[in-house]
Amino acid sequence: MKGTHHLTERRRSGPGRLLGLLVALVAAIGLTSTTAFAAPPHNDAATALTHKALSPMGTVAAMQPSWNLGNTLDAIPDETSWGNPAATKALFDTIRAQGFRSVRIPVTWTDHQSSTAPYTIDATWMNRVKQVVDWAQADGLYVVINVHHDSWQWVAKMPTDHDNVLARFKASWTQIASKFRDSSKTLLFESNNEPQFDNTTDAQGIQYNDELNTAFHTVVRQSGGNNATRLLVLPSLHTNSSQIFLDALSTEMKSLADPNLVATVHYYGYYPFSVNVAGGTRFDATSQQDMTDNFNRIRATFTSKGIPVYLGEYGLLAYPDSNHPSRIERGEAIKYFEQFGHDARAAGVTTALWDPGTFAFLSRATLQWTDPELFNRIKSSWTTRSGTASSDQVFLAKSGAITAKTLTLNPNGLTFRGLWQGNTQLAQGRDYTVSGNQLTLTATALTRLAGNRAYGTNATIEARFSRGLPWQIHVITYDSPVLSPATGTTSGLTIPTQFRGDQLATMEGKYADGTNAGPVNWSSYQEFNVSFSPDYPGNGLVLTPAFLNSLRDNTQATLVFHFWSGATMTYQVTKSGSTVTGTVG
Repeated sequence: MKGTHHLTERRRSGPGRLLGLLVALVAAIGLTSTTAFAAPPHNDAATALTHKALSPMGTVAAMQPSWNLGNTLDAIPDETSWGNPAATKALFDTIRAQGFRSVRIPVTWTDHQSSTAPYTIDATWMNRVKQVVDWAQADGLYVVINVHHDSWQWVAKMPTDHDNVLARFKASWTQIASKFRDSSKTLLFESNNEPQFDNTTDAQGIQYNDELNTAFHTVVRQSGGNNATRLLVLPSLHTNSSQIFLDALSTEMKSLADPNLVATVHYYGYYPFSVNVAGGTRFDATSQQDMTDNFNRIRATFTSKGIPVYLGEYGLLAYPDSNHPSRIERGEAIKYFEQFGHDARAAGVTTALWDPGTFAFLSRATLQWTDPELFNRIKSSWTTRSGTASSDQVFLAKSGAITAKTLTLNPNGLTFRGLWQGNTQLAQGRDYTVSGNQLTLTATALTRLAGNRAYGTNATIEARFSRGLPWQIHVITYDSPVLSPATGTTSGLTIPTQFRGDQLATMEGKYADGTNAGPVNWSSYQEFNVSFSPDYPGNGLVLTPAFLNSLRDNTQATLVFHFWSGATMTYQVTKSGSTVTGTVG
């Protein structure tokens, strides 16, 4: 994953590049004895390795679940440059106490290494990395370290600077391997993060990636000590799980004839859903199938054949992000993480949550989860399924009569047990009915739950199932939002907006000739928080400089704002030089 202020490396070009980076995994439909996790009980990683004599598959299974110390030792140019405080022993104490069994510690070496031969890594930096690794191991955690953002800083130049890049890569791993040769084998080395090479075809990229992985393997194995048999983690090109990249990695691993190898990929979901672009507002059948297909490929290529897979990063791109309005609706994100946990377990894949700190999962300053409920749902997915529904929102128009509303239950193999509001169980028949998987809330119940019908969430109820976490349903009163004319510049335009209890789902833009308006030229639906963003406290819809500067001059663009209630609002925008005017459609 990428830096705190940007998370951008994955998104800086069109869908081809982006889909290449949307690395994937394998989702099996059922658990089998050969692929499902059966991690041995253990107090810590060292005990597991010492007393259980684990196989590579067993070791990687014992690493589940895993967590990334993101945007810290991989930050550029230094550990605290991207907003996180320096790592502490207490941080790993917390991670261990929260149930994690391993940590991935990404490391960027570039700014702590000479850029010319002999490519010496600064001793102070090397010692700092060693200190952090030792803290994690002291807590009984398995640890993975790597060469991280170096991948795009200088490794990517291999096609035009082959010999120097290869020499620097070998020199880097020679020094790292020497420093850690006597560390416990609960430490794993990962060759290179998201391998990428400038201006290359897939075939060329695969060749360069194979060359680096092989050089990494040779250097580490020749360094002796525990490195002679240490588990080594090899990435596919881009850490992508498309079949072509999995096959190439499988072929290379076979050629190395080393049983102590681990394959790695990343997974951030179906791209339109992961960033909310091209209308990908829901974790729908397409997104679900993308996840299933990816996990199936990994299981078929690796885990079903006894080759361990460490999924080094997963999550949703730029979610959560407390610095901006959420681009992904909460219930849809919860459904993503719920299925992800199940599919990973079914495929026998160990997964490492990408956590950039600062604005995401674990606050490095307070050592508290920024969203405990979301983390609890991720944690629950490691061991069991939970039921969901087609939505976690029921919208009631304030200007109209309240009528019954129907949701589709997704039991995920569980049994629906009923609805509750706090400790009070709702009455089936009076408050709701169930027909198959169709859950209907009656007008009587919704009238009571809506109360005085103030805009926004009036009540929250939950659907409970035979196990797992309950599914929350928010009863929301709204009226269609009201937009007003506005004038601004290409530096930004804020449309005065009365949201009236509703929330923005997405925005599409088109010109009169039917072509798409906005920087995303392959879809009329623009990217949330990149082209547009709601400002709920400020009662505005913000059109960004990126969007406005992409517009044709003196040509009206018609925007359609889609809201979660189902309401749509049309708005016209015209750019003339640096001036932008907006009118209500």
